[in-house]
Amino acid sequence: MAFLQKIAASLKRGRTAELPKDDKEAYYILTPMVIANQHRSVADLLSGSKFPVTFQCGRAQRSLLHIAANCGTYETLCLLLKKGAEVNQPDRSGCTPLHLAAKNGQRKCLNKLLECNCDINIRNNEGLTAVHWLAVNGRTELLQDMLSRIKDVDIEDAQGQTPLHVACQNGHLQTLLCLLDNGASANKANNNGWTPLHFACKHGQHEAVDILLKRGAKVQLQGGGRTPLALCVEEGYGETCEVLLRQWPRLFDSLLQIVCCTIVPENNAVKVLTHLCHQDWNLKEKIIDGLAERISIIGHHLLSNMTQEGETSDSLIHAVRVLCHMEKIEGQSSRRLESPDIIRSAREEAVPVPVSDRPCLLTLWQLLEDWLTLVASETPTDPPSLTQDSTVSSSTDPEVKSKADTPHNTVAPPFPVSSPSTSPTWPTSSPVSNSNPDGCPEQGSPEKTFVQNAFVGHPVDGDQYTSAFSTTKAGDAGGEAVLAAVPRICSLIQAFYICSQSPHGSPGKQTRFSSFIQRHITTLKHFVESNPQLIFNHFHFLLSCPDLMGGFLSTIHRQPFESRRQWFYDNLPTPAVAVSEENGNQPNLKVSREQLFSTSCEEILQKSPQQLKTFLAVQFTGEEGLGQGLVREWFDLLSKELLNPDYALFTMSADGSTFQPNSNSSINPDHLSYFRFAGRLLGLALFHRQLLSTYFTRSFYKHILGIPVSYEDVASIDPEYAKNLQWLLDNDISDLGLDLTFSVETDVFGAMQEVELLPGGAKKAVTENNKREYVQLVTELRMTRAIRPQIDSFLSGFHDYIPHSLVQLFNEYELELLLSGIPEIDLTDWKANTSYTGYSADSPIIK
Repeated sequence: MAFLQKIAASLKRGRTAELPKDDKEAYYILTPMVIANQHRSVADLLSGSKFPVTFQCGRAQRSLLHIAANCGTYETLCLLLKKGAEVNQPDRSGCTPLHLAAKNGQRKCLNKLLECNCDINIRNNEGLTAVHWLAVNGRTELLQDMLSRIKDVDIEDAQGQTPLHVACQNGHLQTLLCLLDNGASANKANNNGWTPLHFACKHGQHEAVDILLKRGAKVQLQGGGRTPLALCVEEGYGETCEVLLRQWPRLFDSLLQIVCCTIVPENNAVKVLTHLCHQDWNLKEKIIDGLAERISIIGHHLLSNMTQEGETSDSLIHAVRVLCHMEKIEGQSSRRLESPDIIRSAREEAVPVPVSDRPCLLTLWQLLEDWLTLVASETPTDPPSLTQDSTVSSSTDPEVKSKADTPHNTVAPPFPVSSPSTSPTWPTSSPVSNSNPDGCPEQGSPEKTFVQNAFVGHPVDGDQYTSAFSTTKAGDAGGEAVLAAVPRICSLIQAFYICSQSPHGSPGKQTRFSSFIQRHITTLKHFVESNPQLIFNHFHFLLSCPDLMGGFLSTIHRQPFESRRQWFYDNLPTPAVAVSEENGNQPNLKVSREQLFSTSCEEILQKSPQQLKTFLAVQFTGEEGLGQGLVREWFDLLSKELLNPDYALFTMSADGSTFQPNSNSSINPDHLSYFRFAGRLLGLALFHRQLLSTYFTRSFYKHILGIPVSYEDVASIDPEYAKNLQWLLDNDISDLGLDLTFSVETDVFGAMQEVELLPGGAKKAVTENNKREYVQLVTELRMTRAIRPQIDSFLSGFHDYIPHSLVQLFNEYELELLLSGIPEIDLTDWKANTSYTGYSADSPIIK
């Protein structure tokens, strides 16, 4: 009978009538009822059962009270508490029911747990209390309920963070105000020394920062060595920095110091300063002047040998780049910062002045000039045989001299000098003579007498420098100090170059840096000869100064190929605009396999190089595939199609494996457009580091590099004719009666035409004395003049992607390696670098 009653009760209620004896089974029966807040059913089942309500189960090891608090089933939670559930029982993550109620905003459950005297101070495994969970999620109403029951509103988690810390981090303003109104400290630091203001600044919560500052938060507290302002700048939060500056105008100098630190990403520093300028346009000149002052100080410290060279050099270049970005900012602010101190010191009407012409920087450039002059006086008089450069006297722009002769920190070299015990004096400017229009004394002249040692406080004259250098022998400490100073000097030269690229400079001003380099070209060549790595680290100006580059090319070409290759790609001009995420996988080239050449030509010539530099994705019409695999396939197929004889663009050379422009390509009316397309294709491949399945003649690579061709290059198109030219050079032709003139006959589509190698060449005989000129001219005719329009069109497209200043870092063999890789497979090398899986080199299937 009891059995039937049990079955009937179960069927009537639509559930089991009693819990099984196994606690785990009982737990899983009760769990869905607790979640659904079926408290009557839970009470009925528990009334006749020995099931312990503190039983924990599942992956999280939670009790039924945890589940009720988490889901907010208030009635069930009250029932479980009456049945003896443990209010402070932790689950596997260390969370009590109070943690879960606070995390999910279950207000009634939270208050009930508080009534049952739960421990508010319990931390979970992450170190968080229930109060922290409320602050993290912005549960202001629940927080007010809890604050009335706790004594210390600044309760700490395992990291020493208070609820105010986490509320500021997440920008919960009402929660923030609630905590402050209840006595939370705005300056309490966590274990790392970070206050709530640090947290708000780190996460760009500018409204929270504003509230904290008005409630007495201190801005100069350093947590982990960083102030709240430093955290704002590091993360690029301009609006938050604006709030700090509005409340504390004296932070402006600290701001400039921070943006000059290399730990701050350059783009974030520029982002912050740009925002400030847009809020108050008068700040632009103040920022530029302030940065220039900082750069001058860093430069003087660099030359003083009182700081680490690498760190200070990086800081100098970083600051200079930020300064140049600031000069390019355009626009007008709609409102101004409310700080009268900042507005009063800013310029209302500022005439743009090139950054390199700021007085403090002119002083720095003058110091650099003095250093190089002094170093030059101790270097060998014979310049390195890099190029045929004439020695230019050391002179400075008159404006540099006039503005530099003002009291300012200057620095003596870091090698031994004898300092007299006289009171310090400042250098005075020398009169400008008519013979020296730049206004700076010549190298070695008695007028160039001072480089002030600001850190020692003594004047050092030229004779003392000479004495210091003259007593320095190879291996002495003084000589080592001079060598150690060279990278510092070169860092300053690099900074001078970056500053000289001013958008506001007049044509006359733009030549100042070039004139400076020309004056010290011999000294710089000595630097490079002793340490060629200086070119790659500091002499980036060579890439934009073709006249100067020529003097260093021989040294550059002697450097390892990989170093030059890295410098090449590091300095390739790349667009500043990044690809948006939504368009990141969209193809920007759609071509047809059936009409690969024509569709690719149309796409590449229509697309701007900037667009294809930023991102390159190819899709074949009617196919779904995307990715870099298709890009590689497209380059491979198109480079082969480029050589299709039907287009008459390239002809095979005598070796049967390389190609060069077809001198008769004009049979195709669009041949010059196609050559421009070919140039863009090769430039695009080189830019994106894609290898082509095409090899060209050495002479064609020379045309790309701007290297004159030689008669040996003729062998690629006519080996027999090249032998004849060689014979002509090797033998005396005075009495041979060859009857050669400076003209040749050329077959143009079946018609013979006489082409003069120079004006009146048909009447000028080739003699023993002028035969070398003749050989060079016929070489240029066959290899250059005959295809000049094709070469020019090709180069116009190639230079859209690859500047000539960069490609000239290589010779014709290295350019082939960059474009097409190694033409032949080295089987020995392949075997030596093969990794086997499941086999070995001796396995029969491998052999």
